[in-house]
Amino acid sequence: MSEEPSPGRMFIVALAAVTAIGPLAIHLFLPALPAVGLDFGIDAAAAQLAFSVTLLTMAVATLVYGPLSDRFGRRPVLVGGLVLFVAGSVVCAVAPNVETLIGARLVQGIGAACSLVIARAIARDLYDLERLVKVMAYLTMAYVLGPMLATPVGGILVDWYGWRAVFVFAVAVGAIILAVMVIVLRETHTPHVESPHRLNPLQGYIRLLRIPVFWGYVLQPGFSSGAFFAHATAASILMIGVLQRPASEFGLYFMLFPMGFLIGNLISSRLSGRISIDVMVFAGGVIILTACSSLAINIAILGITPLGLFLPGMLQTLGQGISLPNAQTGALSIDRQLAGTAAGISVFFQLFLGAALSMLVGAMADESTGPIITVI
Repeated sequence: MSEEPSPGRMFIVALAAVTAIGPLAIHLFLPALPAVGLDFGIDAAAAQLAFSVTLLTMAVATLVYGPLSDRFGRRPVLVGGLVLFVAGSVVCAVAPNVETLIGARLVQGIGAACSLVIARAIARDLYDLERLVKVMAYLTMAYVLGPMLATPVGGILVDWYGWRAVFVFAVAVGAIILAVMVIVLRETHTPHVESPHRLNPLQGYIRLLRIPVFWGYVLQPGFSSGAFFAHATAASILMIGVLQRPASEFGLYFMLFPMGFLIGNLISSRLSGRISIDVMVFAGGVIILTACSSLAINIAILGITPLGLFLPGMLQTLGQGISLPNAQTGALSIDRQLAGTAAGISVFFQLFLGAALSMLVGAMADESTGPIITVI
């Protein structure tokens, strides 16, 4: 632990802003998909590729940023990633065709992935275990609030100025965050020259993955995130496709998901230091299992109803909000010199399992409730 005093609240706000870059890259583009298809004369599948490529790229890139930051330090890797994000956003804003747009989105996703990993690693460098749980709760909250703000902002920009405006906005936000980090961020991690992990990052992965409890700390949030994305995907299909409810009504009910997550984060931060990390992770898992079971019971007894879909989802995300910051803190605490690598593995499982299970629900989708119950 650093002998210097812990940074103040403004530094936590800056880390939260960095964390929000990831959801900004993913969700700001969603409202622009139809306009991109019309502008370039392509079908929905090709336009969707410009969205999904970012999520998949970010998942893979998280595995690279962790070892890089352990080897070369947090500051240069974070600054390099933010530069890539801004550069990719610039090319997206002026892309003359969909091929260029998809390529630039790939660069944007590679850059944005740094924020998901390195902000957590920096927090591990600077804070003791009790304080770290609270900081991780704040960073997780920023990650949840990002989509809530990015999607409506993107819709306004598309309606007023066209789809390219969302990337101009991303350039401006990315440049501001980059400037702040260059000015205020000191190096928080000094790699040990004699450490074999500095010479061979693969050994860092091997070291962590040999520890059984580390698997628990990364798979619990990974599968709980996968269950959430599967639930959200299935709820959209069932409510809009089966119940024939308008998309705007689905959007209103969807707010119950982040509301539950924020409540869980608040509980987690309040109980930090009073209850052990492992107990909090286990308690969150029990709540998630209870929520998924209640979903199946509700559907079996009452059939498909909006509240029957979304109230268990709110309970599910509340359990996530309790367990996720504690599981991430546990993963980062296994080996302090490998905090970046640990953060990369943890974020990878959340993104990868989220994408995989939501795609599985979509592939299995029909007008029955079988897929949602089976997968969740």
